[in-house]
Amino acid sequence: MTTTGFSTLARLTGQSGGVPDLRIAEYPGPLGIHDAGQIATNIGEALIAQIVHGLTQAGAGSGAVAPRSDPRAIVFTGSEEEITRHFHEKEWSDGLPVIAPTIERVEAFVAQSGRRADERIAVLPSANRVATPWNIAVNAVMAGCLPAHMPLLIAAVEALGDERCSLNNIGSSSGIFPYVLVGGPIVQQLGIQSGPQLISRGPNPAIGRAIGLIVRNIAGFRPGASYMGTFGYPLGIVLAEHESSPWPPFHVEHGYSPDESTVTVGVTNNWGSSPSPYATADKSGAHVALELLCREVLKKTRLFNFPARGPDAEKIMLTLLLSPPVAQSLADAGYSKADVKRYIYEHATLPLEEYDWILRYTAIMRTTARKLVEAGVLPPEFAGSPGDRVRILSSPDVLHILVCGDPHRNRVMVMEGGHTQPTTRRVVSR
Repeated sequence: MTTTGFSTLARLTGQSGGVPDLRIAEYPGPLGIHDAGQIATNIGEALIAQIVHGLTQAGAGSGAVAPRSDPRAIVFTGSEEEITRHFHEKEWSDGLPVIAPTIERVEAFVAQSGRRADERIAVLPSANRVATPWNIAVNAVMAGCLPAHMPLLIAAVEALGDERCSLNNIGSSSGIFPYVLVGGPIVQQLGIQSGPQLISRGPNPAIGRAIGLIVRNIAGFRPGASYMGTFGYPLGIVLAEHESSPWPPFHVEHGYSPDESTVTVGVTNNWGSSPSPYATADKSGAHVALELLCREVLKKTRLFNFPARGPDAEKIMLTLLLSPPVAQSLADAGYSKADVKRYIYEHATLPLEEYDWILRYTAIMRTTARKLVEAGVLPPEFAGSPGDRVRILSSPDVLHILVCGDPHRNRVMVMEGGHTQPTTRRVVSR
C-alpha cells in the first residue's frame, strides 16, 4: 500500500527485488492532512477495492530477467549539445551539462582505480545494481572529476553499499541528499577544500556531483519517481576537516590512524543558515556557542523522532559543523568533542507540552508522548506533566562534530540526518 506519488517507487522497488508484477493499492491524496472521516472514506471507497483486486486477480508473472548490457557499448554519438540533450532525455544527468563518458576517458579513470573494470564494489539499493569501477567511472567523468579521484569514489561507494548506511531509505519526501566527509592525507593530496566556501571550491563540487549521479544512475533514485524530496536539492556535498581543529581529526575519533585516509557517507535534509555565536573569546563565548547549538538542534524537521529508542534510533544523526574559531573557543574553555556532545544532549530540552504538539501536528503518526512511552518507543520521563522539560536527543552518540569552513568567521551549522547511518570506509590506493 502506498500514498499518491509513491506508487512508481513501489513498482521500481518490486522490480529490483525480483517481483516485476508487484500489486499496489494506492491511498488517494495527502494522507498527512486528511482527518479521520476523510481517511475512512478513502479507505472504504478506493483502497479496499484495490486491495481485493490485487489479491484476487492473476498477475503477469513474467519474472523475466533483462539481458546484461555491454558496458563498452556506445549508447549515443553526436555533438556535445546532442549528447547532453540525450542524457537529459534518458534522465542520466542532473539537469546540468555533462562531460561525455567516452571509452577512452572511462578507461583512464578505471586505470587510476587499480581495480578490474568489472570488479564488484557494492550492490546499491534500491535498484540493487552492481557498482563496478567501470560504471563508477562513467558517473565520475560525467560529473567533471579527475582520474585521481577514483580511489576516494570507490571508498564512498563501498560506504553507500554497507547495510548500515541503509541507502534504500533515502527516497523520503523530506528531501534527503548525500554528503561525504573526507579525512586523512588524501585531503591534501587531492586538494579537498576545508576552508571558506568549502563545498563550492576545488574538487569538492565535482566529487559531490559524482556521488549524486551514482545515487541516481547506479542506486536508481530518480527525482519524482523514486527520489521523492518535496522541494529537492541539486547535488551531494563534500567536506573536509580544517587543519586548525583543536581536537583529534574526525576519522581518528572514529578509530582510524592519522595516516589513513577515509570517507564517511551520510545524508542530510538541510543545508541552511549558519548562525554566529557573538560573545567574548572566553568561557562565556563558549557557553553562547553551546546554547546556540542546542537551539539549532531544536529547529530540525524530524525532532519528533530524536528521542526515540529502539533499532531505528541510531539512524537519527546530527552533524555539527563548527568553524575553527568556534571550535577553538570551546577547546580553550576546556571542552573536548565528547564534552560538547554531552552538553547538547543534556541541555537540548523542550517542555513536554511543546513536544506533544509536534507529535500531533508535524509527525504522521499523530499521537501523544504518553502513548509512545506505553509502546516502549520513548523513555519514561515523556509521560510526565505538560510543563516538564524533556531531553530531545536519545544519546550524545547521535552527534557528529566536524571543524571546517572559514577560519576567520564564527559560524555553526547543524545538518540533520535521518533514515540512514553515517558509514565510514578507508580509501585504498592501488
